[in-house]
Amino acid sequence: MATRTTAAKAKAETSQNADAVEETETTTTAAKKPARKPAAKAAPKTKATRSTKATKAADDTDDEELDGEPVIDEADTPDVVADTADVETADEPVVEETKDAEESDDEESTGKDEELPTGALRLTSTDDEDEVPVYSAAITGATADPVKDYLKQIGKVALLNAAEEVELAMRIEAGLFAEEKLSQMAEAEKRSQLGRELAWVAKDGQRAKSHLLGANLRLVVSLAKRYTGRGMQFLDLIQEGNLGLIRAVEKFDYTKGFKFSTYATWWIRQAITRAMADQARTIRIPVHMVEVINKLARVQRQMLQDLGREPTPEELSRELDMTPEKVIEVQKYGREPISLHTPLGEDGDSEFGDLIEDTEAVVPADAVGFTMLQKQLESLLDSLSEREAGVIRMRFGLGDGMPKTLDQIGDTFGVTRERIRQIESKTMAKLRHPSRSQSLRDYLE
Repeated sequence: MATRTTAAKAKAETSQNADAVEETETTTTAAKKPARKPAAKAAPKTKATRSTKATKAADDTDDEELDGEPVIDEADTPDVVADTADVETADEPVVEETKDAEESDDEESTGKDEELPTGALRLTSTDDEDEVPVYSAAITGATADPVKDYLKQIGKVALLNAAEEVELAMRIEAGLFAEEKLSQMAEAEKRSQLGRELAWVAKDGQRAKSHLLGANLRLVVSLAKRYTGRGMQFLDLIQEGNLGLIRAVEKFDYTKGFKFSTYATWWIRQAITRAMADQARTIRIPVHMVEVINKLARVQRQMLQDLGREPTPEELSRELDMTPEKVIEVQKYGREPISLHTPLGEDGDSEFGDLIEDTEAVVPADAVGFTMLQKQLESLLDSLSEREAGVIRMRFGLGDGMPKTLDQIGDTFGVTRERIRQIESKTMAKLRHPSRSQSLRDYLE
């Protein structure tokens, strides 16, 4: 009995050592591979079967003789383990193992996710960046035409369909919500896991906004073409239209079911027309008056086609439901000012201001005649007495250009106004004498 018990213990220890070596080898093999294999599932069964057989053999040796029983040598154990490892790894490609592992991981992660409501936007972190159009200041192959360069640059961005517009709008909405939450959080909360996720969502919303803007820049160009030749450069119209496009992106409501281009058209037109009212004219006109001027111009063009002639203010007043005086006033507001430095002629050597008379300018001939008249009057006054000459100068303002009354002159000379009147009358009679007045008649013709 002691011999049988010793043999049974030896067999059991040999089986346990084989299993331990086998488990070590299997663990090493599994650690080297990044993913699990379906064939690896059969390994535990093999080990369990061998352990069971070893246990049964140990139980049987208690009743049977040791003679004739095979003894497993420990030196043979590595070969058995190696064979087991070969069976486990037989004919299993590494690519298929990785795919199966990823599928099993996806199934496990999908099973753990909670069910979302219908139409909800699932945000997942990924290494793939959104295809946001990138605009650089340096344009490859730039030409002397900035409009051509701009159209070439925006033409590289693909147009969006309705589904892509809705997806971008949902990301923008999520980004705005995340920015609102971040503004209400403290600095410590922003560094938490929730804060980092909100920051990522806000950044994703900005990328979606840039993508939606870049894909609709050609819409602004098509609308800006309709307003050329009205006082603003084409690129300035595009710039103002882009501001309206930004406003449309911020206020677009995808739940209404309309296309983004239909909604953005109104914002782009409003931005362009407001800019034209504020910047296109040298003298600014209020926006409501600009609308009246445009309406008058449309009615005037229509009546010109119908009547074959220019309509009168009375005919326009009946169409516009306003008085003829109001029509004339609006027409004056609609006139464009012209610069005095506008060149004239083919050579452009003269300007428009050269043809306009300066009513305040002094004619050289008149200036010479006025100077000679002053000298002649001084010579005539010198022929009078000092009091008579002083009364005439003060009465007609010959010295300082400010005529004085009889009372003011009387106060100066210390006499009554009646005496000043008598002196004036007597002096004027002397000046009217042909000997003195003949020299002044030539200046009155």
